[in-house]
Amino acid sequence: MAVAESLDERSRWIDLDGPVHYLDFGGGGDRPTVVCVHGLGGSAVNWVALAPRLTDRFRVLALDLAGHGLTQSLGRSTTVAANRGLLHRFIRSVADGPVILIGNSMGGMISLLEAEAAPELVAGLILIDPALPLVPAVPDPMVAAVFTMYATPGLSRLAMDRRRRLSPEAAVRVMLSLCCVDLSRVAPDVVELHVQVARRRVGLPGTDKDFLAAARSVLANAMYLSGRSYRRVVGSVGAPVLLVHGERDRLVPVAAARAAARRKPSWSLVVLPDIGHVPQLEAVGDTATAIHDWLDSAGEAVLAAVGRSRHD
Repeated sequence: MAVAESLDERSRWIDLDGPVHYLDFGGGGDRPTVVCVHGLGGSAVNWVALAPRLTDRFRVLALDLAGHGLTQSLGRSTTVAANRGLLHRFIRSVADGPVILIGNSMGGMISLLEAEAAPELVAGLILIDPALPLVPAVPDPMVAAVFTMYATPGLSRLAMDRRRRLSPEAAVRVMLSLCCVDLSRVAPDVVELHVQVARRRVGLPGTDKDFLAAARSVLANAMYLSGRSYRRVVGSVGAPVLLVHGERDRLVPVAAARAAARRKPSWSLVVLPDIGHVPQLEAVGDTATAIHDWLDSAGEAVLAAVGRSRHD
């Protein structure tokens, strides 16, 4: 398992008000830096399949947000706003100039917030099934039930108890089955790497509390009334954006991506048929092709902006 066996070689740590774990996939030198930002309950290993397809053009890094992966919260908040701040400090610490952010799900939400708050640090955004403002749509019954439990104090304890009783193998299988249309499309060594991270998280203190804080924060930003400021952010981001979305995403309906693209006609939208919430795992080749095609067309301005900054 070449991918799994290389995890420790790629692991790095940085102190940002506490230890933060990240993976360095290489592609250094004078290449622009890409920072990959995972979703709720995810980690840096969500990018192990896609990253090698980008290192011919970029230095590719992927961090574990606070309360996720191997980055323990250790008193740090795990809300969207707090992890946006953590991402900001990470970019300033590891990159020489502006970066390209690739964000999936909650990571897409956090990337949008960072691009609006610090436009000088974000040359472009590649959003993969990002958590966008909710639009009128029939929700997936299972997803609606799960997030209702997360949002309800008494029920959330039951949900966390059930989650805690799952073995690492079962927990990964449940999560990927929810996020993918066809789990068999995810490479076995990539699945095994997710299991390894899940095993290392067993017994870490405060994981339930950290997860619920993050989940409730995502919901608050996405909801109609509580998420007004986030909707303003989505409308005001000036950086070039590629939006890649799985047509059969159960967590963030493709209608949300289409609504965002209508509101922001400068954004490039690629919808992947028969794909779910994590195209970077389920449709690696198609996702990489969409990214490279965009960079060679509408996204050329991103590369030009990064190049100018690096030579100033």
